[in-house]
Amino acid sequence: MNVVAIVLDIEGTTSSIDFVHKVLFPYAARELPPFVRQRHQQTRIHALLADVCREAAEPSADIERLVQILAQWMKEDRKATSLKTLQGMIWEKGYRDGDFRGHVYADAARKMREWAAQGIALYIYSSGSVQAQKLLFGYSDAGDLRPLIRGYFDTRIGPKREVASYRLIAETLQLAAQKILFLSDVAEELDAAAGAGMQTVQLVRDDSVARGRHALASDFDAIPVSLDAS
Repeated sequence: MNVVAIVLDIEGTTSSIDFVHKVLFPYAARELPPFVRQRHQQTRIHALLADVCREAAEPSADIERLVQILAQWMKEDRKATSLKTLQGMIWEKGYRDGDFRGHVYADAARKMREWAAQGIALYIYSSGSVQAQKLLFGYSDAGDLRPLIRGYFDTRIGPKREVASYRLIAETLQLAAQKILFLSDVAEELDAAAGAGMQTVQLVRDDSVARGRHALASDFDAIPVSLDAS
């Protein structure tokens, strides 16, 4: 397939779902309560907590109640931008302290380097915050991959299962949707991208992945991509 840009999902696509759910999420669950209690008066944290109050419809929630709300949202894996931003701030400390490194599949790192060298523009679209995305790829076990990536999208562009989100990505990149390839392991996300006119490939790295109607690939090496020079 000929493209000028590739938009990459993270969980189950470039990176192991286990890394997110067994390393990052437990770390954030443990560190978030003291983080909020100690820093809630800082301007940026205060603004994010105000967002939590609004989304939870609890304008008078105190710090302990906010901690409870955020803990519940984490259990639900709620795609709230305020939560994802707070998680990203906590993970930054973990990465910088060397508590863990971002997992990226070897085939993903290899092909990302190859595609970037060909002149194909690479972008990330994840429900995790842009900050969290940059940390994962910047402190990855495959080295600093950020120089390969031209931009990042998170839930501020819209939900990953809505066609409008992918249309807005194409508009933001100023590219025709059909010249963009979206890679994900989630069929519903791929359905939305295809609905916007993008090319799609579903990553099926194990038998737990529910297949959709899209082209399938077991890893990045199985995806035939070349730069559209037209």
